[in-house]
Amino acid sequence: MTFEQLELIEPIRKALKKEKYTTPTPIQAEAIPVVLDGSDLLGCAQTGTGKTAAFSLPILQKLYKTDQKKNIKALILTPTRELAIQIGECFEAYGRYTGIKHTVIFGGVSQKPQTDALREGVQILV
Repeated sequence: MTFEQLELIEPIRKALKKEKYTTPTPIQAEAIPVVLDGSDLLGCAQTGTGKTAAFSLPILQKLYKTDQKKNIKALILTPTRELAIQIGECFEAYGRYTGIKHTVIFGGVSQKPQTDALREGVQILV
């Protein structure tokens, strides 16, 4: 199985190549087609198996193929700020060639940069 066989768009495949991803992990191979088809999905896998890419890649692709208005289209909720930051870094890496904007917000830090990012417009909010 390859990322091309998963029918991911070129901007995402280019980002994956830059990240040195060569083949999808089992959770990615199973999850990406389901999410791209518009179905809901509940996935479970061990740490380090690529779960974030399994949901973020199809989100990026679906948003890339729709209008690029800068309003929130996807919301990702996490239990910790560390995980939110990690997921944000993944969206940054995987979406670098898509033009899709994202931001990460959490408490305990200055609110201004976060509200400024929201005002500028994002499609993905973590």
